[in-house]
Amino acid sequence: MQGTNVDCYDLVIIGGGLVGASLALALQPLAEQLNWNICLVENQPPAAESDLQASSLQKWQPSFDGRSTALAWGTRQIYERLGLWNALQQHANPIEHIQITDRGFLGSTQLHHAEQQVAALGYVVPNSWLGKVLWQGLANAKNTHVLAPAAITAVHFPSAEQALLEGQFNGEALTLKARLVVLADGGRSGIKQQLGIADEVHDYEQSAIVANVRLSKPHRGWAYERFATDGPMALLPLAGREMALVWTRTSEQVDTEMGMNDAGFLSAIQHSFGSRAGRFQKVGERFAYPLKKVRAKEQVRRNLVLLGNTAHYLHPVAGQGYNLAIRGVMTLADALANGAQQAADNGQVFHPGELPLLQQWQAQRALDQSSVIELSHGLIGLFANNTPLLGHARAAGLMGLNLTAPLRRWITAKAMGV
Repeated sequence: MQGTNVDCYDLVIIGGGLVGASLALALQPLAEQLNWNICLVENQPPAAESDLQASSLQKWQPSFDGRSTALAWGTRQIYERLGLWNALQQHANPIEHIQITDRGFLGSTQLHHAEQQVAALGYVVPNSWLGKVLWQGLANAKNTHVLAPAAITAVHFPSAEQALLEGQFNGEALTLKARLVVLADGGRSGIKQQLGIADEVHDYEQSAIVANVRLSKPHRGWAYERFATDGPMALLPLAGREMALVWTRTSEQVDTEMGMNDAGFLSAIQHSFGSRAGRFQKVGERFAYPLKKVRAKEQVRRNLVLLGNTAHYLHPVAGQGYNLAIRGVMTLADALANGAQQAADNGQVFHPGELPLLQQWQAQRALDQSSVIELSHGLIGLFANNTPLLGHARAAGLMGLNLTAPLRRWITAKAMGV
């Protein structure tokens, strides 16, 4: 539902991307139970209403140049809980096997879905399809108002009970009030800066080159993680013979390789990756993103929560950034539901912005955040070191991991987000 007739909300979500839209949908049962009004503020207009109907979704076709997101098995379970998986799986390409290698050294590890007794270790879903399914859900959400195109430029906290938000909607001044504000507007959040929330930042002085490629043979559900001292390369399965490429490069290399013609770039990735997946035949539009490890020093205040890239951004080497964010979404929805139930049991009025509740939620999230962020960071440090002795130790470790089923299953489960 869309509208501007209500300017006082129980909860305002700033940012209607994948994380913000997922949170709005995760909160629908609680919003209906408590008769909450939720507002989702997004600076890009949503798709036309006709584009959000099921019939139009059936006509959707993936673009060769479209970006994709890796969903862990645990994230599939979350979207099943939200009732969205049946739609998402229509264009979800399963990751059934993962091969991990270290260029220049013998040894590899292979992870298989059958060993975990699941249909897939994870899935790769085009962002445009994921967004369409989420926004279709929003179109049917009774307790959520969507304001788009709209932008929040300032957030104030004039009292302990309510936040005041200022911005623009359709070119006119916008003022909202909310008991809880959720920032999900990305790593460059202007509101986070305006509120004086600092980040812990580690600059890798690297960039990720992201593109889709077509290979000479079907991938058969394989994903590849190829480590090298000058940067890891990941290939994730898409439809047919297409795969999503994520190639980590130094600041100097990225300028050279982004400037290559397609033939030169295909030759460069073939040389780096080898021929285990076949010959690289086609590459789509290339994008380059600077890589940093970022974690907000404050992720909750009274009446305020940071989610997704606004709260943390990590190296894509393990493909866990979005999955970590979605676990934050669901645990926040659960924490609010549990808080509301406890308040009702005690005959109290529930306030979603209560600081003790938000602090308890953040404390529970801290371990998951730290383990995933440091795993990604540690892998970069381990495989970026070109010391021969360490290289042979890594090779032995990969071979040992491949031979040690309990440890391999444990690591696989962690990668699956379960």
